[in-house]
Amino acid sequence: MQNIYNSVKSGGLKVAEFLTPVLKESKFQETGVLTPEEFVAAGDHLVHHCPSWQWAVGDQAFIKDYLPADKQFLITKNVPCYKRCKQMEYRGEEMVLDNDDPEGGWVDTHHYHEKDEVETQVSEMTLEDKSEEKEEDVEDEEAVDMDEFVEQGGLEEDTNTVITEPKLASKGGEILSTRTYDLNITYDKYYQTPRLWLTGYNENRVAMGVDEMYEDFSADHANKTITMETHPHLPGPPLASVHPCKHAQTMKKLLDQISEGGGDLQVHQYLILFLKFVQAIIPTIEYDFTQNFAL
Repeated sequence: MQNIYNSVKSGGLKVAEFLTPVLKESKFQETGVLTPEEFVAAGDHLVHHCPSWQWAVGDQAFIKDYLPADKQFLITKNVPCYKRCKQMEYRGEEMVLDNDDPEGGWVDTHHYHEKDEVETQVSEMTLEDKSEEKEEDVEDEEAVDMDEFVEQGGLEEDTNTVITEPKLASKGGEILSTRTYDLNITYDKYYQTPRLWLTGYNENRVAMGVDEMYEDFSADHANKTITMETHPHLPGPPLASVHPCKHAQTMKKLLDQISEGGGDLQVHQYLILFLKFVQAIIPTIEYDFTQNFAL
């Protein structure tokens, strides 16, 4: 039933996107959305500081004329995924980010390290680096709400720890059998925000099906926040995607918190922060290598 609903909703959004005019005037600070030009600037900044990401063109039949012909979307390949979500054991209290969600709320299952990386990185972006220049929701939207990510500690230090069970290669030894993912970031014309897409491969580099990939996503997000939809630049079967309905709202909350702390996040830094808050949805995919780069 959920898949049918997602399919119908996706079709409706394609029509709405076609009818939505291209955003021309910047509303980043006011609402957390991006113009296509701002998306490109943020993409250039990400590629410059994290070369594992590159611009891609995709199929010529799906070129979007509101984006440069050679900068249609961003891609990074062979991103490791060392464990399944069910192998992760969390200590400490779980953080339910949406208590009003009829599906049970969005549980923050972020892959915590020894210290909270998001807090440190936002500090670096806004307080330490002063040298660089500076949506309307769909009715009855079912995607899981991201509103309370900031209010309930999304950028505060957390003491939770993750206990993992290493998975050895089938032939023995100490090398992990590792799944990998190819990730894309596209510009969503309707929601006026970036959108993350995922293609997974198993330990033998064979493309995984939906059920296999859902093992790597938080159960609270699979088929809700993460849905299977048609890629806007590539032909072929539907791909897993993090639904963008709450991206602008979440980014606006982060901007407000940064501003209250005396910082000033600029639009070209958007994608670096975007990758950090999306990590809560796909905690086992080790794609965020931006923490060591100056912003």
